[in-house]
Amino acid sequence: MLDPLVLLALGGAGLLAGFVDAIAGGGGLIALPALLAAGVPPVAALGTNKVQSVIGTGMAALTYWRKGFVSMPALAVAIACTAAAAFLGAFVVKQIDTSLLQVAVPVALVAIALYFLFAPRLTDEDKHARLRFAVFVPVMGAAIGFYDGIFGPGTGSFLTMGFVALFGLGITRAAGNTKILNLASNLGALALFIPSGDVVWVAAGAMAVGQLIGGYLGALTGIRFGAKLIRPLVVVISLILAIKLLFFR
Repeated sequence: MLDPLVLLALGGAGLLAGFVDAIAGGGGLIALPALLAAGVPPVAALGTNKVQSVIGTGMAALTYWRKGFVSMPALAVAIACTAAAAFLGAFVVKQIDTSLLQVAVPVALVAIALYFLFAPRLTDEDKHARLRFAVFVPVMGAAIGFYDGIFGPGTGSFLTMGFVALFGLGITRAAGNTKILNLASNLGALALFIPSGDVVWVAAGAMAVGQLIGGYLGALTGIRFGAKLIRPLVVVISLILAIKLLFFR
C-alpha cells in the first residue's frame, strides 16, 4: 500500500503529465519516472502508466472533439486499426529484442524536432494533403499503434508529424486527431496489460485524478494558443525524449 503523501505526489505528476501530453505528447516522461520513484516495479509501472495516461488522453481527446477539431466518423477505421495493432505490439514485445529501437527512435525524434523547427509554413491552417485521409490514416495508425504497443516513447510526436506532413492538417487539428489515435493505442495495449495483472490500481487512480484536470487544461491551452505553443513544445518534447532514450536508459 502506497503512503497517502506518495499518492498525492503521484496525483500532481499525473496533472503535469496530462497537461503536457494534451498539447505535444510526452507525458510519459513525467509519469513513468514518478511511478518508478514511488517504488512501483518496472513492468507494473508500464501498465499503470498506460491506465493513468488513458484518462488524460481521453479527456484531451474529448475536449478537442467537442471544440470541433476532430471528425470521429473520418477516424473510425483508423481507431480500430490503431487499437488492434497496439494490442498485437504489446503481445509481440514479449517475444522480441527491442534494443535496436533505443537507437532508431531517438534519431527519428530528432528528425521530427528539426522538421517542426525549420518547416516555414507550420500554422493552424490546413494544407494540401499528400495522401488520401480515409485510406492512409488507418495505415499510419496501425503502424504507430504497433510501435506504441512494443515501445511507446514519441508516439504522440510521430502521429502529429504524420497528420501535418502527410495529411495537411493544421497543427491544432493534428494535435486533436493525435489524441484520438493515441487513446486507441493505449486502450489496445491495456487489453493485454490489465489481464496480465500489470497495474497498480491505487497509483493509477491517484494519477488519473490529476490526468483528468491536466488533460482538460492542456487541451484548452493548446486550442487557445494553437501553433504558437504546439510547434515549439513538439520540438522540445521530441528532443528531450531523444536525449533520454540515448543517454538515460
